[in-house]
Amino acid sequence: MKKILQQLFEHKTLSRTQAKDILIQMSGGAYNESEITAFITVFLMRSITIEELQGFRDALLELAVPVFLDDMETIDIVGTGGDGKNTFNISTLACFIVAGAGIKVTKHGNYGASSISGASNVMEQLGYRFKNDTVALKKELDEANICFLHAPLFHPALKIVAPIRKNLGVRTFFNMLGPMVNPAKPAFQLVGVYNLEMARIYNYLFQQTQSRFTIIHGLDGYDEISLTNDTKVITQQGEAIYTPEQLGKRMVMAEDIYGGNTVEASAKLFAKIIKGEGSWSQHAVVLANAAMALYGFGKYPKYDDAYAAAVESLESGKAYNCLQKLISLQ
Repeated sequence: MKKILQQLFEHKTLSRTQAKDILIQMSGGAYNESEITAFITVFLMRSITIEELQGFRDALLELAVPVFLDDMETIDIVGTGGDGKNTFNISTLACFIVAGAGIKVTKHGNYGASSISGASNVMEQLGYRFKNDTVALKKELDEANICFLHAPLFHPALKIVAPIRKNLGVRTFFNMLGPMVNPAKPAFQLVGVYNLEMARIYNYLFQQTQSRFTIIHGLDGYDEISLTNDTKVITQQGEAIYTPEQLGKRMVMAEDIYGGNTVEASAKLFAKIIKGEGSWSQHAVVLANAAMALYGFGKYPKYDDAYAAAVESLESGKAYNCLQKLISLQ
């Protein structure tokens, strides 16, 4: 590791192969905590290159515990995290609304590293039991239209760096990797990113794959459609900027989508919103993200049709039924 760090301290970058090899060795326990912390810190001080990110992704995918759900066409909605906004669990709630609208969801998530409550925190608090058993996950998809893939159970390298990421408490390049290494290989992904540079990198990487995708970035720094400002939307067809009024009927205030100070508070808020008992602003933000996923997936020819389907899923109780069914299978 000393030689690698020296190379990086001299402002040199890693090749795709080097990056892959380092992460594979890291997951095998070749480096101690101090060495890993120093390595991660380098990428907090400079931008990661596309080759480096590709190499890290290659390593995680090669080491990943396989899950065989390829016969099902699924969606994932995921933010990179690290936007520092501490919103409630918008992406995870949007996943249940999509499931309630009849589309199968393979949600990939992790504990919060730079936020109070990540997707895994809230799912665990709600009673979900993490697993990497294909049969059990398939049963959840069949009966609840959704399953949850806790990243460290599928990616050994993520398990090793989890305590370090938590101690650092800031976003790292591992935030960037999460959406690219969903072991279920969903047919479509809605990915939220925290800055425009990350949006460009994701666009390039997704263009190299067969996956359909939509990348979203709230122009005031959110990694989701926040409705607090305009949103940049990037797809295979190009890019556009949408106003809060276009995506969610009206603008909301940042304080309206705050997530709380504890995991318990986040889970309580999650349960309230999915039952349709949240505020107008909370519902609007979740519905906009779910609608963009339904629209990008291709089920609805117009965004407004997708938004109406999202509203129906929430207000009819179908989204909540998906959660109840999922928890009952644990």
